[in-house]
Amino acid sequence: MAPSFTNNKELKTFVFDDGHGVKGLSELKIETLPELFIQPYEKRLDMSKVVHHESIPVIDMSNPDDPEVMKHICDAAENWGFFQVVNHGVPFKVLDDVKDATKRFFSLQADEKKKYLYKNCPTKNVRLVSSFIPEVDKAYEWKDYLSCFYVSDDEAFAYWPSVCRDQLLEYMKESEPLIKTLLKVLITRLGISKLDETNEPFLMGSRRMNLNYYPICPNPELTVGVGSHSDVSTLTILLQDETGGLYVRKLNSDNWVHVPPIKGSLTINIGDALQIMSNGRYKSIEHHVVANAHENRISVPLFVNPRPSDGIGPLPQVIVRGETALYKHVLYSDYVKHFYRKSHNGKDTIEFARV
Repeated sequence: MAPSFTNNKELKTFVFDDGHGVKGLSELKIETLPELFIQPYEKRLDMSKVVHHESIPVIDMSNPDDPEVMKHICDAAENWGFFQVVNHGVPFKVLDDVKDATKRFFSLQADEKKKYLYKNCPTKNVRLVSSFIPEVDKAYEWKDYLSCFYVSDDEAFAYWPSVCRDQLLEYMKESEPLIKTLLKVLITRLGISKLDETNEPFLMGSRRMNLNYYPICPNPELTVGVGSHSDVSTLTILLQDETGGLYVRKLNSDNWVHVPPIKGSLTINIGDALQIMSNGRYKSIEHHVVANAHENRISVPLFVNPRPSDGIGPLPQVIVRGETALYKHVLYSDYVKHFYRKSHNGKDTIEFARV
């Protein structure tokens, strides 16, 4: 018999403590969105501000050394902060396997998923969460996610869920050439001649992968899948399924643009760390995921980050040109901690590093 909830405490226990997540709530076929998930009007996406005549750039990566391709990448990073890549070299089978693995994980029984909740998991580098940060979110997001911070293959084999571990590790390995190519191109415009052992650990020294699950929602117009935010990464490589629902804010505008799923593509976005390193030349852009009344949606972002122990600030090669530093140097782990102390709220995290 489907459980009924007499109060918010019982609902929270079912969703956040017992391993059911928002997915389990959705599968009860509830007809009305619980009050806990109703977002304030200003946190929802105003669909009247979605522009349909524009789209983020789509870049063919089959010849990444072509100066025209390199220009398109850097221009997209400056003017959009988001772009999609096709012919990127990551095999389609690897992408499909990751999507299948994500579905497999979220299809596990609640008692099995419950092992990966923060309070139960033996490592802090793997955690299953509903909403964004339920301890601080005043209204909950309509989403479950499994977050896996990569330390080593050995740790991944010990602690990552076996139903998705091999596929995630393979995806990380196969996407590395693309990540390096993108970073090489982007730092060239910043006056850095190559990606090497001196800067590679700093730009891509740590990685985190999230498996996101957005279940069918009874009143999607009243909530969000993910509230508006920018990522704290250097770069984010996003694999999304065919459902759609990701929107990005157009630079210097109140308008939003949908990012349509393109089969076999990956969506790239600039994170706060690279905006800070480039002294604002490259832009990390707010993005938002809407809830959906008809289909479950999955996405898999791979966050490419500095190492937690690194300090981030405008790169010397940028400032040497005479630019005024817009950001101070901060410890990257402090920046990330600041991000996780509060609910999603647009671009406010970057103020932590503002001069």
